[in-house]
Amino acid sequence: RFGLKKQPVSAFIALGANLGDAPATLRWALGAIAALTGTRLVRSSSLYRSAPIDSSGPDYINAVAEVATTLHAPALLAALQQIELAAGRERPYRNAPRTLDLDILLYGDASIHSPHLQVPHPRMGERAFVLVPLAEIAPVRVSAAQLAAVQGQAITRLG
Repeated sequence: RFGLKKQPVSAFIALGANLGDAPATLRWALGAIAALTGTRLVRSSSLYRSAPIDSSGPDYINAVAEVATTLHAPALLAALQQIELAAGRERPYRNAPRTLDLDILLYGDASIHSPHLQVPHPRMGERAFVLVPLAEIAPVRVSAAQLAAVQGQAITRLG
């Protein structure tokens, strides 16, 4: 079948929201991701609060999830975008406040550079709201130097 691999790949997905009930939306999104065809939620980080970067609006709630998926990366991206739409995501302008944002950070060891998808995510190393939750669930994926580079960005672990 198109869009499916034979063996599951480990992928890491960043979740973020700053409109509506963001914690509830992220919990809902984790369930929706776990329900994707050929996809199993392996683990997810705690929820974190962070100030918007290159954006505006209220603070963001962020998390990172690891999935094992047989979806090819473009099919996974398309499925994540459908989840965003189901959560009311609109894209009125670049970096607008959002009800839900889902980004593929890592897809196995793949390096993907297409007009629609770049993996590893090109800005993940610049953002505490990605690196801190990623380090929580997959410490081998984040170096001490990467964490040191973002230590000035305020991020708070929730409950």
